[in-house]
Amino acid sequence: MPHALAHATFIISGDSVSPEFWTSYFSVQPSRAITKGQRYQLPSGKLSPRPGKFGLWAVESKAAVRSNYLGPHLQYLKNYLFLPRDDLHELVRKQGGKMAVWCYWMNETGDRTPDVPADIRAMMEAMGGTIEIDEYR
Repeated sequence: MPHALAHATFIISGDSVSPEFWTSYFSVQPSRAITKGQRYQLPSGKLSPRPGKFGLWAVESKAAVRSNYLGPHLQYLKNYLFLPRDDLHELVRKQGGKMAVWCYWMNETGDRTPDVPADIRAMMEAMGGTIEIDEYR
């Protein structure tokens, strides 16, 4: 399969973020997890040479969704994590964390516009999170 031109990752990160807490809260195994002060598994599968500088809990859409557009990836994360959740913003805040969706967007031709559905943008804003587009050319 050719390399996907889009995918998205839901991330909760911060100094006191506990990956175990979020795994339990969402009842979902993360794609990536880092506990501050502990070595962690790198995307390559190897153990990090140094301990994590902050906590991180992340779920990726890349393996589950086959689309070159962001909409299906964002919809997948919304459904998979049962978003929105009323208590999520406050729980993230209590751990001194930030919530974001990072979107990978390949735009070699320069004529692709990231398609973030308005309802998902509004949902993330209402939960105190952000949507960030990492565009590559």
